[in-house]
Amino acid sequence: MTSLDLSPSGLTAPGTSSTPGSEWWRSAVIYQIYPRSFADQSGDGIGDLPGVTAHLDDLAELGVDAIWLSPFMVSPQKDAGYDVADYCDVDPLFGTLGDFDDMLDAAHRRDIRVIIDLVPNHSSDQHEWFQQALAAPAGSPERARYMFRDGKGVDGATPPNNWDSVFGGSAWTRVTEPDGTPGQWYLHLFDESQPDFDWSNPVVHEEFRRILRFWLDRGVDGFRVDVAHGLVKADDLPDYHAPEDGDSMGGNERNVPYWGQDGVHDIYRDWHGVLAEYEGDRALCGEAWMPTVAEMAKWVRPDEMQQTFNFAYLVSDWKAKKQRRVIRESIEGFGAVGAPSTWVLSNHDVVRHASRLALTAASPQGQGIGPDSPGKPIPELGLRRARAATALMLALPGGAYLYQGEELGLPEVIELPDEVRQDPTWFRTAGERYGRDGCRVPLPWNADEPAFGFNATGAAWLPQPAEWAELAHDAQTADEASTLSLYRLALRTRRRYGLGRGELEWLSGYRRKVVAFRNGEVTVLTNFGRRPVVLPDGARVLLASEPLENGAVPQDVTVWLVAD
Repeated sequence: MTSLDLSPSGLTAPGTSSTPGSEWWRSAVIYQIYPRSFADQSGDGIGDLPGVTAHLDDLAELGVDAIWLSPFMVSPQKDAGYDVADYCDVDPLFGTLGDFDDMLDAAHRRDIRVIIDLVPNHSSDQHEWFQQALAAPAGSPERARYMFRDGKGVDGATPPNNWDSVFGGSAWTRVTEPDGTPGQWYLHLFDESQPDFDWSNPVVHEEFRRILRFWLDRGVDGFRVDVAHGLVKADDLPDYHAPEDGDSMGGNERNVPYWGQDGVHDIYRDWHGVLAEYEGDRALCGEAWMPTVAEMAKWVRPDEMQQTFNFAYLVSDWKAKKQRRVIRESIEGFGAVGAPSTWVLSNHDVVRHASRLALTAASPQGQGIGPDSPGKPIPELGLRRARAATALMLALPGGAYLYQGEELGLPEVIELPDEVRQDPTWFRTAGERYGRDGCRVPLPWNADEPAFGFNATGAAWLPQPAEWAELAHDAQTADEASTLSLYRLALRTRRRYGLGRGELEWLSGYRRKVVAFRNGEVTVLTNFGRRPVVLPDGARVLLASEPLENGAVPQDVTVWLVAD
């Protein structure tokens, strides 16, 4: 039997380097923190960095290896921080650089690594560079940092092409020149307050090298790269209209002139070299919504990123055949370039999987669900499937990502009043798409406290449902049957048996509606069918996502087993 590292993290300590092939990120469980919704120490209703520090012991007890923080940099917050005005400072909304350093140090003392979000596709329109561009003439070096273009038609009154914004409406906005006349247009794949950088300009490359080193010098362990497939656009900016049923980030579209262009890979090869200047196995993880695993795997070739999110797995249907296929394709596809697969079920941009897995109607990525959405989820079924899906995911070899609150079984908040919604998608589509607010509601920590312990004042930037009291962290801590207890057990057992560094072996002899495999010593069964699955002789249950029935695995349940 292979000896197991049963240290708190089971991984090398932050700041130290591993031998090739044993780097921490290959098997780490990484917990995404959406700072404005995690915990609020200041009491203003918006989460902050001191709030993260205050709950690091809870995350250590949960058993995660690293945290990833969504943006906390200086921003006007028109897209919840993904519109960055200063990449090298903390927005006062979240604290100070000193608060960040304190949080980073406290995390490292607990053997928890820290990954931060980097947004290189676009900045805020309040960024110093863009303000300089607005004041400068067409053709100036200041405008060359962004995608400024002349319009078409009489007096340039028509946008340069027909591209749509991910958030709805045109991807182009026309500026008024300093002399008051209508001028050029600038590209924004997202909100008009988020102008796209022009990555054909070497000045942009140099600026982001500086930004990387600023945070690496402070000790961060890596970067999650936002819209990692969108930085480079086709040279001639050809017309392209996304299909009505398309994925807003290109996950089911091909040959999109602003997603997945070959030139993005040169950028990440360059960044790979920057990270290699530092000790400690620093990592890049890309958000690249590509149609196939094989295409996603291009981002994690040996000289590029270390990880990329496995969106094919995230969006896969809750059916045995689909799950087997995407697991097999993921392990083979990423393995072909020498990279581990990653696994993820929820994040800040998608409907929480405790609701998504029980939807009876389509919910395209980024559109969200709300009061008037068809096919609303059945809460009990959604949670049951979510627990089974998480248990299945955490038994797979490779790295795994958790989204804050999923360990509490939080569902998507559907009944948000129109007047409290803040996602740009809601406004740019005049309410036709609900957007992502439903997965971003502040966390419930303590059932009997104001704002369920999110802060001491009761303020919350999005309202929390009253029924979340029973899902609060403290309400679940002592309940062995709670979702929180299931997550703790799964992470503890995953580490004990080395599942993240294991190897998957498919098992035969089970019905087609059963996913069955072995990872090291552990046998994993997920039953998607109505007929219960009898356990193998001599098997001891390590974990079950729901109670067994007469010693058999019922529908929508995952079990982990070892030989007794």
